[in-house]
Amino acid sequence: MLQDARSVASRSSQEAEIAGPASPEFIDFDRLLAAVRRQWRLVAVLGLIGLLLGIAYVMTAVPRYTASSNLLIDQGSNRIVDELSTSGGSIEDESGILSQVELLKSDQIGNKVIDALHLTSDESFMHSSVSLLRRVKLAVVSVVDISSWFRAPEEEADDEAEKRLTALALLGNDLDVARVGRSYVLSISYTSPDPVMAARVAQAFANAYLADQLDSKYEATRRASSWLQQRIDELRQKSLETDLAVQRFRAEKGLIAADGRLVSDQQLTELNSQLTLAQADVATARAKMDRIQSLLESGDTNSVVNDALASTVINELRTKYLDAAKRQAEISNRLGNDHAQAVRLRAEMENYKQLMFSELGRIAESYRSDLQVAQAREAAVQRSVADATSVSAGANETQVQLRELEREAETYRNLYQTFLQRYQEAVQQQSFPITEARVITDAQVPTAPSKPRKPLVLAISLFIGLAAGSALGAFREFRDRFFRTGDQVREELGLAYLGSVPHVKDKALAIPTQKAGTGTEASDRYLRANNAVARYVLDHPLSSFAETLRSAKIAADLAISHQKKIIGVISVLPSEGKSMISANLAELIASHGSSAILIDGDIRNPGLTRAVARHATAGLLEAVMDERPLKDCILVDPETKLALVPAVVKHRVPHTADLLSSVNMTTLLDEASNAFDYVVLDLPPLGPVVDVRAIAPRIDAFIFVVEWGKTARRVVRSTLAANPQIAEKTLGVILNKVDTEKMKLYRDFGSDEYYTSRYSSYYHQGK
Repeated sequence: MLQDARSVASRSSQEAEIAGPASPEFIDFDRLLAAVRRQWRLVAVLGLIGLLLGIAYVMTAVPRYTASSNLLIDQGSNRIVDELSTSGGSIEDESGILSQVELLKSDQIGNKVIDALHLTSDESFMHSSVSLLRRVKLAVVSVVDISSWFRAPEEEADDEAEKRLTALALLGNDLDVARVGRSYVLSISYTSPDPVMAARVAQAFANAYLADQLDSKYEATRRASSWLQQRIDELRQKSLETDLAVQRFRAEKGLIAADGRLVSDQQLTELNSQLTLAQADVATARAKMDRIQSLLESGDTNSVVNDALASTVINELRTKYLDAAKRQAEISNRLGNDHAQAVRLRAEMENYKQLMFSELGRIAESYRSDLQVAQAREAAVQRSVADATSVSAGANETQVQLRELEREAETYRNLYQTFLQRYQEAVQQQSFPITEARVITDAQVPTAPSKPRKPLVLAISLFIGLAAGSALGAFREFRDRFFRTGDQVREELGLAYLGSVPHVKDKALAIPTQKAGTGTEASDRYLRANNAVARYVLDHPLSSFAETLRSAKIAADLAISHQKKIIGVISVLPSEGKSMISANLAELIASHGSSAILIDGDIRNPGLTRAVARHATAGLLEAVMDERPLKDCILVDPETKLALVPAVVKHRVPHTADLLSSVNMTTLLDEASNAFDYVVLDLPPLGPVVDVRAIAPRIDAFIFVVEWGKTARRVVRSTLAANPQIAEKTLGVILNKVDTEKMKLYRDFGSDEYYTSRYSSYYHQGK
């Protein structure tokens, strides 16, 4: 049975799985349009209110006129003053143009306009331009200025100063200065109730700006000339001081120069050249010495040096040696090597050879002497270079300070020349300062008012009203956290949606006449409905009200496998209409031919008993507590034979949960289920009491009643989450007290509510 109940409760999730996952949408247009349908009246009303306020403002607003004058910032003008400034003063970028806009709005220009037009003495300007809103603003500013509270009377500004401040405030409020596009043109606009005053003030601002530019240029040139004169005197003195410092330093350190170079540097250069020559001479002498030494060691008569070739002695000996060698070779060839003449010739050749090498030894000694002389000269030059280098190094260290002094002297000399030249230019230009701006459009007296702009005011008023209505409507939609549709029931609770019951007003229904019994005692055993809603399904069997209860009955028949069924009707909060649902469900079951008994289990607040059995003298409490027979506590509907066990509360019962879970209550339910096919219990709400949890194990299934548009989704969801045993046995949810007209506004495409108009022909309010 529980598995069947779970299958019925999860029917919505199964249907969602069959339909497939819904594709996510960035904007749900169906819900958006539904929200518009629900809130359009509110948006329309607030839009209409905004439009009416705009019309009222347009009808009562004082017309105001705007005059304009245009200024051109001329980029072709002379900029002598700007050249005198190291930071530059030309207006060449956007920030420069915006700076001129702020200058036009400044108090300096405003004071010149006030003086030019004598505005402080113009009563029409001082009073007619002050609106009620501005007066309030000025009053608030004066109150916020805390320093004025403690100002002594003698420190108060005089009347003229106060008027000037007021005039400045009025000018600032109505003045508008703007750049025309990306050009160098500034538009000066002034708005006033008097068109002539508007033109005069706009033109006065342009003229005051030009005059201020001339004055500022002249003053800047004059100040620049004065400053340059002082600076030139300082630079002249500094230039002289630095030149003298350079000369003194040279004299003190002995830094004597010739042809732009220090004498010590010139000497070092010459000694380096001599050292190079000495090193070359040493290398040459050493090479000659090494060569002749190698000849002496080799004993080769064919090897020679330059000095040997120049020696006559060596040449003669070599000639004799060669002649002896020639004759020795001829004799040896003819007479043999051992011939006496050949032996004598070889002895002569050896003698000649020794004589030649003796002469080479004398030449080697001369080479050795030359090498020693060259080395001695090289050493002397090296010592001189070392001495000169030390002198030059000291001079170089001193020259670092000298160069610093020279750079400082050169810097002051250049600055002096530059400032002297600019001073001459400034003196020449001081007599005719020029301005970078000129008026290109004079202010004309306007012929038509510029404010208020009636179409714009009406459009803005309408837009503000619609925006306020939309915001309020969106807030109402956001705050709408109640159950409105069956899809919300399935999504939020995961339970089946059994249907909706329209809201039925008692005053619109006539209480039906009960069938009379045979006597007074018999009449007391019948139901006496003093609330026509309790019998609505009998009076309107073909209505959507009755169809929803049939859906609940079928859900119970499908979910509960055994024939005898105990059904509990519950809600989260009181006054959601569960008692009327219980009564009508029981009447519907009885009218279909099944035996049914209705038990009012809400002992603390027996609303069902008050609606249909106010005259009862015994009921559930007597049957459970006093163990009275069930038949003595039953009232019967003479038309449908529905049995009712009322709850006659004569005194407060504090332990109602224990009473409903007691053995006697179980016995009563067993007796009722044996005698009837259906047992319907009108149980207390889940939220305030625990009675339902106490009796839940004895109930086969629950029908959950939720008041449409009143009960928050969160409280229902949290209550079911806290009572899983009840949630598992819940067949589904009935939305009660539905406003059918408003329900149309919550229908989405494809939902049950969307097709209400198509199957409404199946429902009839009459029998």
